[in-house]
Amino acid sequence: MTDRYAKYEQLKFDRPHPRVLRITINSPLKLNAMTARLHWEVSQVWKDVDEDPTVSAAIITGGANSFSAGGDLTHERKVCDDYEMRMQAMRESRDLVYNMINCSKPIVSSARGWAVGAGIAAVMLADVSIVAKDANFSDGHSKIGVAAGDHATILWPLLCGMAKAKYYLLTADNFTGEEAERIGLVSMAVDDAELDDKAVQVASKLAEQAPSALRWTKHTLNHWLRQAAPIFDASLALEFIGFAGPEGKEGIDAFLQKRKASFSPDSPF
Repeated sequence: MTDRYAKYEQLKFDRPHPRVLRITINSPLKLNAMTARLHWEVSQVWKDVDEDPTVSAAIITGGANSFSAGGDLTHERKVCDDYEMRMQAMRESRDLVYNMINCSKPIVSSARGWAVGAGIAAVMLADVSIVAKDANFSDGHSKIGVAAGDHATILWPLLCGMAKAKYYLLTADNFTGEEAERIGLVSMAVDDAELDDKAVQVASKLAEQAPSALRWTKHTLNHWLRQAAPIFDASLALEFIGFAGPEGKEGIDAFLQKRKASFSPDSPF
């Protein structure tokens, strides 16, 4: 690997094809949940991929057990009470979305196990999303008392339609990779045993095609997302307002204490 990737501590890099960079989430936490450091790394790595002349396509994966179960809620509870930490987390959440959208190289996601929160954002924002049929997904935000702000409002209605987007974002229900393919939220679902090879096959095919043609196609298709940027910016702001409020604090406390959250039926909004 070139020195540009030496700064990453919780992402692993390898080359399954000479012009394909595979990025593996390698968290010390259970189910590849994102530490504060890893959250920053996943948001920033796309700028290095974009500028790397040796890379024509990238794969983002979680390896053998799980893609990523989202943010570390112990850290996120501190975010609720600390303005500077909250603004840093908000900036990184914004960067994850816009850096993946604006990366000129095609990105393939390869997901098994759990993908929640920032994890599911990275899966769905890839240009080609390939998941195991028995993978488990959830946006998860409403369960912890905050708005769905990571990526879903900018993306899900385009992928699966408003009805399904509203159902899964409002309920935060879990769903499988097979269901994600059925409703159009991912590109394809395959048997777990086929997942890694399929991701490499697709990324290698993309890496060997005319680079400008692919990058221009991605760039113009992503104008659908760019024109929805005000929707995303509003949802992200409301998510982080929620972290500072009583619902976000109660939602995270309940999760950490392994109890049912108790939310007031009244809302100032």
